[in-house]
Amino acid sequence: MNRREFIVNSCSACLGATAVSGLLSSCATTRYAKGTMGKDGLTVGLEEFVIKKKGKPAGYRPFIIVNNESLQYNIYVYRFGETEYSALWMRCTHQGAELQASGDQLQCSAHGSEFNNKGKVTSGPADKDLRNFPVTVNNNELFIDLRKV
Repeated sequence: MNRREFIVNSCSACLGATAVSGLLSSCATTRYAKGTMGKDGLTVGLEEFVIKKKGKPAGYRPFIIVNNESLQYNIYVYRFGETEYSALWMRCTHQGAELQASGDQLQCSAHGSEFNNKGKVTSGPADKDLRNFPVTVNNNELFIDLRKV
């Protein structure tokens, strides 16, 4: 193997290892939670945000993805603090593609639109913010009110 081939192969291996570790770490932090559908919205336990290490609380996830079989799209719930949350419909306002969560942003793989954790467009082609839902904290549960736009 000559020097040029060695450098190309070495760089490819490093880039591949970096990409795989990034994908694995992002997958490890995404939590999917089953929401319970009620008359006016979804309920999900606050314990879904708790990160446990060896069975003990070790911090909080910044967001969870809530799903229910009666919903066409999932709902991204971002935790700003103990009593402040945002709940966003994971449907792109550009052409309706399902969004992907990446930390504190949502991204559309179809055309590249990006939204922040409050649903505001940060990069087009989408020009409308995401649909958001009011969230209330009741005891150890979050209630996502699906009646309001």
